Amino acid sequence: DVQLVESGGGSVQAGGSLRLSCVASGRSYGSYCMGWFRQAPGKEREGVAAVIGSTKTRYADSVKGRFTISRDDAKNTLYLHMSSLEPEDSAMYYCASEFWVGSPCATVRDFTYWGQGTQVTVAS
Repeated sequence: DVQLVESGGGSVQAGGSLRLSCVASGRSYGSYCMGWFRQAPGKEREGVAAVIGSTKTRYADSVKGRFTISRDDAKNTLYLHMSSLEPEDSAMYYCASEFWVGSPCATVRDFTYWGQGTQVTVAS
């Protein structure tokens, strides 16, 4: 089966930066798409960014221009570079992957495999 392990979360001041990493293991070939989602207390899990194939990316409007998603298939690692962080970005961040090439790779239900999450806290 596929395992996803996130790291890189922490506490930062508003305006700061963090880089999240997600290491995938368990399959010998790469996923069709991977994504980052986040969930704040009392809110639904929402999509932050996704990468489809090697180069096609998609971002939530709230993070465009501030976050960058990338993947290094040689290292089986997905990244999320976050800058100009705002208190509203505080949440548990989850990595997700999907191998089905027909997936829209857009919402929570489009992804099969999930990590346990890494907490990001942004202080004002």
